[in-house]
Amino acid sequence: MSPIAIEAASAPHSRPFMRRFAGAPLPWIMPVIVVIGIFYLYPVIDVFRLSFTNATLIGDNPVYTLSTISNTLSSPQLPDILWATVIFVGGSVIGQQVLGLAVAVVVVRGEKRGLFGTTLLRTTALVAWVVPGIAGGIIWQMLFSEAPYGALNSILRLMHLPVVAWLSDPAIAPWSALIANIWRGTAFSMVVMYAALKSIDPSLYEAADVDGATGSQQFFFITIPQLRAAMLVNMILITIMTLNTFDAIITLTGGGPGRATEVISLYVFNIVFRNYDLSGGSVLSVLMLIISLGLAFVYASFLPKEEQQ
Repeated sequence: MSPIAIEAASAPHSRPFMRRFAGAPLPWIMPVIVVIGIFYLYPVIDVFRLSFTNATLIGDNPVYTLSTISNTLSSPQLPDILWATVIFVGGSVIGQQVLGLAVAVVVVRGEKRGLFGTTLLRTTALVAWVVPGIAGGIIWQMLFSEAPYGALNSILRLMHLPVVAWLSDPAIAPWSALIANIWRGTAFSMVVMYAALKSIDPSLYEAADVDGATGSQQFFFITIPQLRAAMLVNMILITIMTLNTFDAIITLTGGGPGRATEVISLYVFNIVFRNYDLSGGSVLSVLMLIISLGLAFVYASFLPKEEQQ
């Protein structure tokens, strides 16, 4: 039998098979579902399972119990750690949003006017984002150092001003860690705001110029409303990233002095890898997940709907 005849004979049997899967999305997305389930969903489920046990990194045969949850959530250190987390996350969200928007506005206006140095400014801001958290913490530790080589205190001495205990004073250390994190995360906010500013229709500003609107009026009544969705999405991303940040703090202050800068992510790290308490770390990880999801839903509720857009 010729190849053409063989193809003609097998075609009626293959076509129904292909038609059966042509309009069904499940067979095509099944590999993605499997990969996500293995690498994302299973670890989350396992963390929930471990939170109901007394498992440790060095123990065998863990048993299921609710005492781990009650002991972890009733820890006397937890309120102070949550308060440090609120300061760190809240200040980072506000600071990165404001500075990121300011840098993005300067870059966009500089590009429109053809000013020299706008590309250099944008590149310099991105460098802070590229620097790893560990390296960033070491850099800021050298800047905040109270030793004679500390950069900031050296400037204060040259100006005949009293030096500041940036990292050893429990009242100042949280703000020092906050400044370092804002410096690192402003670049990400700048990129998001820069893309959103470039997408605003220029005809809106042209119409405002015709109506005699000032620059500040255009900013508050055109730019800010047009950036509402981008700002809310950026807040969600900043909140999640900052809640999971501990690498910069562990090199900057180590969580000290005392527990002044020990945020919840660093607390989880210390419990699991220093106290070997795997179940307690799992309970706090679930708590972090609940906080992240709750804040994300709050932010998302303010996003403009499609009909409003």
